[in-house]
Amino acid sequence: MNKFLNLAVVGLAAASMVACGGSGKKTASGTDSLAADTVPAFATFDTRDLCLIYQGGAHRIDWTEEHFEPYVTHQFAGDTAKHWLFDGFLFLEFKDGKGRQYSPGYDKENARKTEWEWYLGRLFEKGKSLDALDKTIEKNKAELGDPGFRHKVVLTILVPIDGQKDWGEVDGKALDFSKDEDKVKASEWFVDQLVDRFNAQGYKNLDLDGFYWVAEGGTESNLPPFVAPYVHKKGYKFVWIPYWNSPGAADWKEAGFDIAYQQPNHFFQTEIPDERLDEAVAFGLANNMGMEFEFDSRILTDPDNFAPRMNAYIDAYERGGVFDKAALAYYEGGHGFYDVMKDPKPAAKAAVDRLARHIVDRQSKPELTKK
Repeated sequence: MNKFLNLAVVGLAAASMVACGGSGKKTASGTDSLAADTVPAFATFDTRDLCLIYQGGAHRIDWTEEHFEPYVTHQFAGDTAKHWLFDGFLFLEFKDGKGRQYSPGYDKENARKTEWEWYLGRLFEKGKSLDALDKTIEKNKAELGDPGFRHKVVLTILVPIDGQKDWGEVDGKALDFSKDEDKVKASEWFVDQLVDRFNAQGYKNLDLDGFYWVAEGGTESNLPPFVAPYVHKKGYKFVWIPYWNSPGAADWKEAGFDIAYQQPNHFFQTEIPDERLDEAVAFGLANNMGMEFEFDSRILTDPDNFAPRMNAYIDAYERGGVFDKAALAYYEGGHGFYDVMKDPKPAAKAAVDRLARHIVDRQSKPELTKK
């Protein structure tokens, strides 16, 4: 840990300790004791149900109004009525689909300012992405009436990758990402770009709520403690979704995040037992985290193996009180809800309907949006 990072972490850790009466950290096994005045609890957030929208790279779907429809509303099998679904959307990307990466470990070359600006153009493209989401909500309001909540958006801060020297300039200065201060400068520039461009669009139905740190591991970048103060100064929240057993996951508050959602990483490999889900729920509860729900379109293409794995999440989250008490983020493979809408095979449709029922029911629980 370098001196720059060490000072930031120490300060944030001290602030967290004062606010919480202790670290309150605990392992999934429960071997570490909680502070005497700390009660284990899941995190709640500004959104109840935050859907991950993988958008921007050339390899992604266009995210038109057609694509957003099954994320904004849901129709259950045998029911002609439509119901409002997700109240939050996280737009994220980690590579441009043309050989450049926005976070380490995803492609051959690092993205430069040129690719960062290209991503901004994709994010704010008319008729797609945020614009399409806003119009989809407006169209459904005309049919269903006001949803009773504002749809919130979280946008991604691309990662200045350690050691990169060809990124580009800010304010006439060429940035060197071997220097912490230059990485922070690039991050702050990008936050300003996102805020200014979002506000310039005048969306009727979307509120910018916060920013997501796209690096899922605690060792991929030392920047979060430096970036967090700027995000907070601008009046926004800072969000993280660490992978299972990510270094630093239990220390998410000390890194400056306002919420962290724990990934179980169970769905994707059939050899991982269902007990992983209970371990992830216990870890999230012990460390005051939200939880991520995970599935992908293999519930359609391989329903015998993967529809039961999706249902295992629902079982575990019912058993562990997640649907009743926790903020949730949803990974669905990039277009899982859309794929099931287009091809509602029985096992996949039943699993998605079962999940959607929980999401719809959670709208009647105001305690889920308490900070």
